[in-house]
Amino acid sequence: MKHIFNKGKDPNKPTLLLLHGTGGNELDLLPLAERVDDQASVLSVRGNISENGMPRFFKRLAEGVFDEKDLVYRTKELSQFLDNAAQEYGFDRNNIIAIGYSNGANIAASLLFHDQHALKGAVLHHPMVPRRGIKLPDLTGKDVFIAAGTNDPICSSDESIELQSLFENANANVEIHWENSGHQLTSTEVAAACEWYRGLN
Repeated sequence: MKHIFNKGKDPNKPTLLLLHGTGGNELDLLPLAERVDDQASVLSVRGNISENGMPRFFKRLAEGVFDEKDLVYRTKELSQFLDNAAQEYGFDRNNIIAIGYSNGANIAASLLFHDQHALKGAVLHHPMVPRRGIKLPDLTGKDVFIAAGTNDPICSSDESIELQSLFENANANVEIHWENSGHQLTSTEVAAACEWYRGLN
């Protein structure tokens, strides 16, 4: 997978896994990671799917309708990539916090839905429920931050609340932050995510 790895100044900090939204790339969220923790290592990945020339992390059948078979395949692909990257770059595979926006948040949520060891935690900006009707692994000790918009045309408030509930029922620690806005990534939700991150340690 196309990616950027920037080694951090403090090896004890989590490695920040950056996952862009549809049409983005591995450069998009680098300024965000700098705000969250400028001492941490950063692994920023570009999605392997192209939809009309726009990079994504998995296929969809329509707006808001995921190709579940491809989602499962791409989730495993990303998890395997993280295994390999940890070996290549020498970071702690068990200390990764994902920061994802939109499509990137969905694949990050999918990692947690399918593998309790994939991530230590996640910052999910405007995620959807990746899959329904499956039993989640035990996510005890996992920390999840969800940023949601009350007027988000792509991801409804009900969807955000449902995702929060699914994570909490799997024993994850979840904080949800509401913005009175749509699907865009706002500076105030980034500030809230930074504050949440600082409270983890």
